[in-house]
Amino acid sequence: MSPLHIGLLGAGAIARSHLDGWLELGATVSVHSRGDSAEKLAAEYAALGHDVTATTLDELLARCRAVDLCTPTATHKDLALTAIAAGKHVVCEKPLALTVADAREMVAAAEAAGVRLQPAHVVRYFPAYAAMRQTVHQRELGDLAVLRFTRSSARPRWAPWLGDPAQSGGVLMDFMLHDLDIARWTAGDVVRVHALTRGTERLADAPAGHGTDTPAEVVTATVVLTHASGALTHVSGLWGLPSQPFRTTFHIAGSDGVLRHDSAAAPGFRITAQDARAAQDGIPSTPMTESPYLSQLREFAAAWDDATVTPRVTAQDGVEAVRLACAAIESSRTGRAVELKEVTR
Repeated sequence: MSPLHIGLLGAGAIARSHLDGWLELGATVSVHSRGDSAEKLAAEYAALGHDVTATTLDELLARCRAVDLCTPTATHKDLALTAIAAGKHVVCEKPLALTVADAREMVAAAEAAGVRLQPAHVVRYFPAYAAMRQTVHQRELGDLAVLRFTRSSARPRWAPWLGDPAQSGGVLMDFMLHDLDIARWTAGDVVRVHALTRGTERLADAPAGHGTDTPAEVVTATVVLTHASGALTHVSGLWGLPSQPFRTTFHIAGSDGVLRHDSAAAPGFRITAQDARAAQDGIPSTPMTESPYLSQLREFAAAWDDATVTPRVTAQDGVEAVRLACAAIESSRTGRAVELKEVTR
């Protein structure tokens, strides 16, 4: 593998998870972000003996081999196109973009430039989900019938843009995209999406609670996916109160068996909190095996030197995940199912 010099854009919680992975891979990292957050992050890691420097965007692009985007979703397209135009490979935190058109434009630009665009769909690298998908594809469960995924956490409050669906895509795009992606990865292409969301997604607009069972700040969503195979997937998401613990589950039923997982019953993760957050706020990681953030970055970097390496998540997977989330948002808005007749490749 060629020497790694990574340009990290962003200095928030997810950037730290990526930074730890790059450093473990022996990379030199230049970081750029708004304000003085890049300088603070670089100084913190430099004090620990790591080669991390804060720099301008132009200097970063001149030095690095690849750019890792850990910035707010609404900035992904413009920053990715800038990096691609500079001839850099791009790792992009999920989702690739807020619209399908923007995601496709990013993919087309990378293909034209001959560089890699790699969506950071890290849940594919979490051991329980990777093992589940392998079990399904080895046909140990027979023909898939019904898949159920749940994801719940305290409502994210540490960055204002997360509380604005216009910037984050809301619970369906920002939070549940993980499970929409895993469903398609496991059960194949989707032909119909139906979704329902309850609660005020724009945090600034949420009124005070009125003693109801579902306080105004709680947001719930359900998505039903019909796969081309005939299998059905139910995905449930919850942004809850500050005391809501992070938890994920899946229940995969096939003609020959059932596979279950509950992170609360068999913890395969911990919450890596940053700054002055509540105990359960932060980025999930796993203490039982290699960090999935490290696993995905190693796989991406290997692909830069070896054209035969195909990471388990591709640029097209990033587009399809955005397409499913956008269909869910549209269905929730209209109350009608959205048909996906054309499967993009």
